[in-house]
Amino acid sequence: MKTKVLVTGGAGFIGKYLVEEIKDKYDVTIADNLSKKESSVPKGVKFIQVDLTNPIKTNEVFKDVDICLNLASKIGGIGYFHKHPGWILSENNKIFSSTFEAAVKNNVKRMVYLSSSMAYESSKIFPHKELDIDNIPPPITGYGFSKLVGEYYCKTFQREFDLDFTIIRPFNVYGINEFPGAYIGYSHVIPDLVKKILQGQYPLELLGDGNQTRCFTHVKDLVRGIVMAMESPRAINQDFNLGTSNETRMIDLAKIIWELCETKKEFKVTHLPAFKHDVRKRIPDVSKAKEILGWEPKISFEKGLKEVVDWLRTELR
Repeated sequence: MKTKVLVTGGAGFIGKYLVEEIKDKYDVTIADNLSKKESSVPKGVKFIQVDLTNPIKTNEVFKDVDICLNLASKIGGIGYFHKHPGWILSENNKIFSSTFEAAVKNNVKRMVYLSSSMAYESSKIFPHKELDIDNIPPPITGYGFSKLVGEYYCKTFQREFDLDFTIIRPFNVYGINEFPGAYIGYSHVIPDLVKKILQGQYPLELLGDGNQTRCFTHVKDLVRGIVMAMESPRAINQDFNLGTSNETRMIDLAKIIWELCETKKEFKVTHLPAFKHDVRKRIPDVSKAKEILGWEPKISFEKGLKEVVDWLRTELR
C-alpha cells in the first residue's frame, strides 16, 4: 500500500511541481483553497478545496494521512508583505493551528513544513546557517515572523505530541507558472520585472538602489530537495536551507532580463524608494543539505531565467 501524503497548498506554484514529482510513487491528496491566479490541480491526484483556517474542515482532510507536506500560507512579494502584514500573520497562524492540531488528532507520522529564507530576515551573519536561527533577532515583517512561528509549531508539537517534522527554508524560488502581480511588489521580483519589461515600461522601475542581492533557486531543484528530505530518516526533526549560493544584484538581474526580453531600447532604470526593512542581502549555507541529503542545485540560473522569460512572453500576449 502506498504511503498517503497530504499536500496543503498543493495547487500553488511550488505545490504543483511537488505533486508532479511524487504522485506516481505516493497516494497524494491536495488540500487548497485555490486563492492564487496560478492555482490549478495536477491530473491524477485527489483534490479537496478547503479553507485551512477552519479547524473542523481541516481535521477532515487529515484523516488517514501518513505524511503532510505543509506548504499552505499567505505569500507574495515584498509589496504584498508590507500592504497586508497583520492579515498575513493572522491567517498564517490560523493555518498552522488548524493543520498541526489536525495532524496530532489523526496520528500523522510527520510534518514537512515549508518555511522561508525570511526566517533569517534580521540576520547579519552570512552565509545563513541553520544553527543561526536560534541566535538571531526574529523577523520584522509579519510574513517573515509568521514563517518562523510555523517553525515553532514544528518544534513544540514534536516536543509535546511526538509529531516528527522536517523544516525546509527555500531561498528565492523561481520558475515557470509563477505569474506577476497586479502592483509593484505583489509578486516576486522575477515575474514582476519580466512583466514590466515585456509591457514596455521605460525607464524600468526598480525598487531601491539595485545593489540588494538574492540567491535564486529553481523550483525543480527545490522540490527535489523537499522529496529527498521527506524520504530521509536522517532528516527527521531537522531543518535545511535549500538554495544556491550565487548572489545576484537586482540591477544585474534587471539587465539580464532586459537582454532576454530582446528589448531594442537602451537599458535604463529609475529607482523607486525601497520598502522599509527591505533585506539587503540573503545567502544560504547549504552544506547541511549536501551532507545529510546529498542535495545540491543543478539547474543554472541562466537556463531557468530564459525559460521563465519565454513562458511569460507567451502568457502575457
